[in-house]
Amino acid sequence: MVFKHAQSRGLRRRTFLRGGVGFASAIALAKLTGCQPAATGETAGDGTGNASGEPVKLGLIAAITGASALSGESIKRGLEVAIDEINANGGVMGDRPIELVIRDDESTPAKGVAAARELIEREQVAAIFGGLDSPVSLAMLPVIHELETPYMGVWAAATGITRNDFEPNYAFRVSANDNIVDSFLTRYAQQEKGASKVGLVLINNPWGESNQKGFEEWAPKYGLEIVGIEKFNDGDTDISSQLSRLQSGGAEALLLVANAAPGAQMMKSLDRLSWDVPVISHWGISGGRFPELAGEETAKKVTFVQTYSFFGEQSPVGEKVLAALQEKYGLSGPEEILAPVGTANAYDAMNLMALALDTAESLEGPTLREAFYNLPTYEGLIKTYEQPFTPDNHDALDEDDYILVQWDGDQIVPLDA
Repeated sequence: MVFKHAQSRGLRRRTFLRGGVGFASAIALAKLTGCQPAATGETAGDGTGNASGEPVKLGLIAAITGASALSGESIKRGLEVAIDEINANGGVMGDRPIELVIRDDESTPAKGVAAARELIEREQVAAIFGGLDSPVSLAMLPVIHELETPYMGVWAAATGITRNDFEPNYAFRVSANDNIVDSFLTRYAQQEKGASKVGLVLINNPWGESNQKGFEEWAPKYGLEIVGIEKFNDGDTDISSQLSRLQSGGAEALLLVANAAPGAQMMKSLDRLSWDVPVISHWGISGGRFPELAGEETAKKVTFVQTYSFFGEQSPVGEKVLAALQEKYGLSGPEEILAPVGTANAYDAMNLMALALDTAESLEGPTLREAFYNLPTYEGLIKTYEQPFTPDNHDALDEDDYILVQWDGDQIVPLDA
């Protein structure tokens, strides 16, 4: 019953949610995978607006090229729209415009680590925003903490990014947290699918490991038995043997953690086995061409998690952001917004960062870090944030901010739409 209550609150907040990576976005993805590396630095937006002081530099380290290029572009757009607004309203810390300096990590941890050190030491950014890939964000944490510079995650969901062993902790996040997602999905499997036995199908990297820990923590609390834990790699095209073991073990539902391309291969393997079993997934399958790769009929069998959609009735903030995205990037409608959760999370994260800069009145890392605990209430895109961060909680979103969705053709729709 608790689950249904939390879900209904999310659905009421959006009234009618219909969104995601549409066909137009799939076309855009194909174009983006061949795009050129990002500029080494740029001032976001149309200029500095009414802010005339010395710019405040903020960094973005994300996958701008390669298979995850869509995610990097979606994050960049969310940050840029927020920066346009902030600079037009006078900037931060009095009259200082925000300048966004971008580095492409190419989904490679070593490149992310090098970029973090270079942005902090040479470009002297006050804080860094992260991208899609949890392995990259986890790898950057030692540099972030050595150089005492706040990090803001906007997509990567690994639990250890914010719940780390560093003291003091400089990692904050406006996105999903694996441990919270794992509770959300496990509860759904038990309460809505009536499963008592589940199988885990996990991508073989730190993100998969992060979710394995979460599922193992939450499954017994919801009376679920994990009958098998199977892993596969990005390039694997046949996962039939792993799935067969889970089927033999009596799995009544599968919990999937993978990005779009490997997730589609898993679903194609499931089809080959003719095994009709509920598949409940983390949100990695929403960051690429999952319906195209898996096939539309197969894709719609998966239930997965999101944080926001630009379709349907919008709040005043949602209407403002949607209009800005359409005007700035020449979009005809929400169906052309790339990977909406990346844009939405980034928009709110940048506004919270601006409030932290105003609160701190300083670019010193330790002072800026402390300011995140004392932010004023912010009416954002995803929700109204009231004390989004505390010393014990560096994740601004929680289970009440998640919704369950499924593919319908090339769009993502609420589960009960």
